[in-house]
Amino acid sequence: MATATKTAARKPNAAFMKPLTPSPILAAVIGAEAVPRTEVTKRIWDYIKKHDLQDPANRRNINADAKLKPLFEKDQVSMFELTKIVSGHLK
Repeated sequence: MATATKTAARKPNAAFMKPLTPSPILAAVIGAEAVPRTEVTKRIWDYIKKHDLQDPANRRNINADAKLKPLFEKDQVSMFELTKIVSGHLK
């Protein structure tokens, strides 16, 4: 019989927990304080849901409003593009 091995609990990746400073364009949406990348994503999705910006026909697409348009640089992006766009606005 094989013995069961205990797996250690996963440690959070330090890179995800490092506070990053948003660009002025991103700060208009999520606030200016430095926050971890995970919190940036959460705040953007909170904003998108609060303002009902998901495309009703295809929920994977996000429609830009006045605050998101400078960030996206177009009228609509897919949720898969969102991470790449946001990464360019974090330092």
